Amino acid sequence: MAEMTLPDIAERMKAIDFTMLSTHCENGSIAARPMSNNRDVTFDGTSRYFTFDESQTVTDIERDPKVGLSLVGKDMTFLSIEGSATLHRDRATMEPHWVPDLEEWFKDGLDTPGIVMIEVAASRIHWWADYEDGEIKL
Repeated sequence: MAEMTLPDIAERMKAIDFTMLSTHCENGSIAARPMSNNRDVTFDGTSRYFTFDESQTVTDIERDPKVGLSLVGKDMTFLSIEGSATLHRDRATMEPHWVPDLEEWFKDGLDTPGIVMIEVAASRIHWWADYEDGEIKL
């Protein structure tokens, strides 16, 4: 494989459930935490994650929306993604991206108090797969 396209990246991301989402803390350090992408990845480089409004993740994104995503696939695909995060609290925006498996963390589904969706629009994707690597800038 000489080059991966954005649809290739999206297909590989769909096979990886957990992502490490990194944010910038107030003191300048970087914090990372696991997030499930629910295999909800579109071909345009956008991915979505659910969390609680009172989380440090939300506080960090409100201060600085620049985030990083790190993913490792069982097939030895490695993805490092830089992007900008947007927070959504509107049920109509979140509903198309909801999957029932999320009820393990959000007992009342989209009616869970304080639920928020993080939408990450990738600006740069660096990939390593099949003994090659490359970069896609969006």
